[in-house]
Amino acid sequence: MRALERVIKPEILDNLSPEDPRAIRSRQDLCVIDAILGNSRWITAQLQSRTESQSGIVELGAGTGALCNHLHKRLPKTPITGLDLVSRPPTLTHGIQWKSGDFFDTLPGLHGGACIGSLILHHFAASVLRELGRKIAHFPLLVFCEPLRSPLPLAISNLALPLFSEVTQHDMPASICAGFQKGELPFLLGLDPQKWHVQESSIWRGSLRLLAWRL
Repeated sequence: MRALERVIKPEILDNLSPEDPRAIRSRQDLCVIDAILGNSRWITAQLQSRTESQSGIVELGAGTGALCNHLHKRLPKTPITGLDLVSRPPTLTHGIQWKSGDFFDTLPGLHGGACIGSLILHHFAASVLRELGRKIAHFPLLVFCEPLRSPLPLAISNLALPLFSEVTQHDMPASICAGFQKGELPFLLGLDPQKWHVQESSIWRGSLRLLAWRL
């Protein structure tokens, strides 16, 4: 299939208040999409299988805290910190740390074994991703799931759009067009192959998965 050029467009959800009914409905849609893609399940499995995560997990763009809560249940002894622009979600489990604000500002003061994210990196241009790569380079383990930028996931999303809210109908194809193909994320994050071992995989439903650990 013909490759899609990467195009970043503003997503509606990013500019809505967390209390906006449209935002609440869109986040519900995202839970359904996560279940279909299996992103949280895959991230959890990687963290459970790697010893690096035991010293702490930091999630970028933690949103509602759903993944943090899920990880806390599976890894109750592991320190977990969520980073997001929004304030601490009321549903966040006690014991999980939360830092509000731009994670480009809060990251330098944080340490742990793993830095993770689900559907967050596609929001950023190449120059910003390179800066982010420098800020997360001190984490021994990186685990990310992002939209797979490919005609098939885009076609599937167009068929599924009537099932979702107006916000998601706009944001889902926009996310795919801003997503990544294999080989792009390691380069954009500046992961030196002499310092990092990188594994990338993808599923046809539309998820690109990156696992990287320092040599």
